[in-house]
Amino acid sequence: MAISDIGTGTTVAFGTSGTSMAYRIESVNLDGISRASIQTSHMGTTSAHTFMPGDLYDAGELKLTVHYDSALGLPPITSAAETVTITMPAGGTSTHTIVGSGFLTGIAINDPLEGLITADLTVKYSGTLTVT
Repeated sequence: MAISDIGTGTTVAFGTSGTSMAYRIESVNLDGISRASIQTSHMGTTSAHTFMPGDLYDAGELKLTVHYDSALGLPPITSAAETVTITMPAGGTSTHTIVGSGFLTGIAINDPLEGLITADLTVKYSGTLTVT
């Protein structure tokens, strides 16, 4: 039976700006990785539609929830694409990395009454993701 890992110790590094390394990361969500399905059905197809996979895939988005720190501010949304590396636990002392080029597309600040101020950062990946 495989052992599940916990996210404690996961880091995210932005290659050029380096901004996110200073934030206390609460959660990391890599979402929306997808590939098109191209319909191949024709007049002679019976029972159900048929499909083939597209050649290209969408690398998705990285969504981070971080502890907001007014001394750090927020990364500029106008920054150019840069290398974004996620390093997460992979059993014992091993790590697992996901690397791709991405740029910031969204910022949301969450400021609850008597609660920790957090920020949600959304990074759009562009091009290939490399998983090691």
